[in-house]
Amino acid sequence: MTDVAIELEAYRPELTGYCYRMLGSAFEADDAVQDTMVRAWKGFDRFEGRSALRSWLYRIATNVCLSMLTGAQRRVRPMDLGPAGSGHAESPGAPLADATWLGPIPDDPAVVVTARETVRLAFVAALQHLPPRQRAVLILREVLSWSAAETADLLDMTVAGVNSALQRARATMAALDPHAADLRAPADETQNALLERYVRAFEAYDLDALTALLHEDATLSMPPVPLWLRGPADIRAWMSGTGSGCRGSRLVPITINGLPGYGQYRASASGHVPWSIIALEIVDGRIAAVTNFLDTARLFPRFGLPMSYRTAKVARSSAGSSSGTGAPPSARR
Repeated sequence: MTDVAIELEAYRPELTGYCYRMLGSAFEADDAVQDTMVRAWKGFDRFEGRSALRSWLYRIATNVCLSMLTGAQRRVRPMDLGPAGSGHAESPGAPLADATWLGPIPDDPAVVVTARETVRLAFVAALQHLPPRQRAVLILREVLSWSAAETADLLDMTVAGVNSALQRARATMAALDPHAADLRAPADETQNALLERYVRAFEAYDLDALTALLHEDATLSMPPVPLWLRGPADIRAWMSGTGSGCRGSRLVPITINGLPGYGQYRASASGHVPWSIIALEIVDGRIAAVTNFLDTARLFPRFGLPMSYRTAKVARSSAGSSSGTGAPPSARR
């Protein structure tokens, strides 16, 4: 690898986080960052240091993201598509195209808490409601702490235009994401106790214990299928009926979008097989949202989870982690 490539690669992790917030998909973020790196490598001989290398790369990445967002539909969560369904539904509905959904991304524990706060599922979902350039303004100013002048220069806007866009973006975000979920906090004994109770209840399929952990308006969703549920009664009805195939599942801890989560391996005749990536949103000590991402073929490798529970169990035992508090498997963004 050349010196130029090494220098550019150092920025890949933060650019991936930026592009993920812009695009709402870890896989599209990968594509955008790779395109950015290729453009930067090809144009490096024309980069004369008139701006910082980081600023130059963010300009390229922003232009790549804005081009990708031209004509693209907004990525959503199931709750954005219609009212809650019934827990007695016989089917969650036909899966919708991947481009419909907001996707998850592995968390980087090394990232400071303020940055992890802005990768929460609800926050990134709210970002998708903003027009693309307004989205870029908010991320650059509020997440990355760029000045108004720096942001204006990157986006070819005036400072007044940046400030106006930021004000509108803040108002939209405040309306769409009013309650911040608790981030994954390995040292938080109260949170760890809640997660251990969740794992015990889920693996035992003790629906009394499981629903006791839920907020009264908790939600359950399962992208890429459109059905979503609200409230312990409907969630319990689903899990005791159509969703009862999850009985006997095993969970492996991960951290997803700054939130606690699990790789779910569902029982089958051939052993436990990948079924979903689970993200838990916790508010005030209770579970406010459970999101099951069902695209296991792409997501399990992304989160460093093996396609065999036996392998995952061995890896977990070697790491000395417990079901509720273990460190997430390593995963490259």
